[in-house]
Amino acid sequence: MSLAGEPGGRAQQLRQKAQEMEQAAERVTDPDERQQLKEKARQLKEQSEQESGKGPGDIDPTL
Repeated sequence: MSLAGEPGGRAQQLRQKAQEMEQAAERVTDPDERQQLKEKARQLKEQSEQESGKGPGDIDPTL
């Protein structure tokens, strides 16, 4: 069952994807690729905050 239909489910999926991208960034050796992955992860985190109704400065207790 997908979380996308549940309240906050999409935001959770975005946070999970961002975390996966950050982990991938730590594994790559190319600095340009690492930076791109980190930037995408940052964008996904911001999007998840918007989806969940939190501002960028709010603290997420699940992290």
